[in-house]
Amino acid sequence: MNLLYIVIATFAGGLLSVLIAASLTVAVLGRVVHHLVSLSAGVLLGTALLDVLPEAFESTASPQSLFATLLLGLLFFFLLEKAELYRHSHHHEGDEHHHHHGFDHEQAGRGGWTVILGDSIHNFCDGIIIAAAFLADTRLGVVTSLAIIAHEIPQEVGDYIVLLNAGFSRGRALFYNALSGLAAVLGGVIGYFVVGPWESLFPYLLVVASSSFIYVAVADLIPQLQHRLTLRETVAQLAWLSGGLLIVVIAVSQLHEH
Repeated sequence: MNLLYIVIATFAGGLLSVLIAASLTVAVLGRVVHHLVSLSAGVLLGTALLDVLPEAFESTASPQSLFATLLLGLLFFFLLEKAELYRHSHHHEGDEHHHHHGFDHEQAGRGGWTVILGDSIHNFCDGIIIAAAFLADTRLGVVTSLAIIAHEIPQEVGDYIVLLNAGFSRGRALFYNALSGLAAVLGGVIGYFVVGPWESLFPYLLVVASSSFIYVAVADLIPQLQHRLTLRETVAQLAWLSGGLLIVVIAVSQLHEH
């Protein structure tokens, strides 16, 4: 049954992002992606700090070894992004990041395959994380999947906008996004069979999952929110961020009751 849950959860992230990108115009996507980034930052931080890490520290593993794993995980994802294999594309022309005109064309034109490769590796890692969470506890798997889906949507939408600005057709951009999303399913299935027999490693895998969530939120998402805004925009930003945290709190409390 866990394998079925893993396949559904890993498939959902890629499918939802592609459906959202397909149903909205680029102008609308450009307006909502900022809100999605705030929401997903709240969901990622809430999931890591309020659910996954506490679950890992309730195990028999020593706190010192778990903190060391968290540190190594953060360094690993830092180095992976340095190699442009764990990149997150949430920007678009006119997104106030002050890129020169045609920046996205260069991004996808010169490094389009790197974007697709990096996204696929990112999704593959997410699939393994989801598998480990479900194998540890079904409730934990659901909350972890929620966090991954929340940050997959703005990431995939961002990649989609970059490819469109580079001259890709709508269908081709959606196809590449959907194809890279399937890497999560592959990671989930492999994770189920490879990770399953090593139950003693689950606390460490949960900490690695948390390091991924914290790294994405702190190193990628939150810096995008740190630019000069009006009071109204700041309040909206905080509201979406708080909404992400609230989603996690509600999900955790509801799942604990069942």
